Amino acid sequence: MTAQSVGILGGTGPAGRGVAVRLAAAGHRVVIGSREPMRAREVAASLPAGPGAIEGDDNAGAAACEVVVVATPWDSAVATVRALGEPLAGKVVVSMVNALAREGKEVIPLYPPRGAMAAQIAAVLPESRVVGAFHHLPAAQMEDLASGLEADVAVVGDDAAARAAVVALIDAMPGLRAVEVGSLSLAGAVEAFTAVCVSINIRHRAHSSVAFRGLRT
Repeated sequence: MTAQSVGILGGTGPAGRGVAVRLAAAGHRVVIGSREPMRAREVAASLPAGPGAIEGDDNAGAAACEVVVVATPWDSAVATVRALGEPLAGKVVVSMVNALAREGKEVIPLYPPRGAMAAQIAAVLPESRVVGAFHHLPAAQMEDLASGLEADVAVVGDDAAARAAVVALIDAMPGLRAVEVGSLSLAGAVEAFTAVCVSINIRHRAHSSVAFRGLRT
């Protein structure tokens, strides 16, 4: 696919870094955003850029990209995107946000008022095309291109063209396969299942990922 610019809001954390590395390996220009742009530049400089490029900037700089991924902590995601509503208007915005809480050796899902963080983000970005993806991926393996990761990525969204664009983006990323699930009404179930994935990895000290068997490729 044609190389694009992809911004990652709150991209300095493990999940955001992993997505940045795989996007750059697919040839895209990635801008890691942060409330602290110096920190974003330091993180960007530490990551392998592959045939693409990884840069650091503030969240506004990341929001200026063609496609924008939301990778902030769940409790700051809505405030972050609300402040960037104008530059995000008309764009595909990918929410990878999971509302989770740790209880001992388990992680449990939290349910925001609209049932899913992707739905919360869509509500404050009515002029954006919100898609949910990247929820069940082991961050350390994402960041390490030599990890041998092979994982499926569930994709949900109400805009069929936006879903298709995200599917194409994911399919070009090494080690990932997109699986189109359906509308944002399924986002709550997709996000909540992340708690199962993380709890399994904590209990078994593993870095497992999700694969959907029986699908025609």
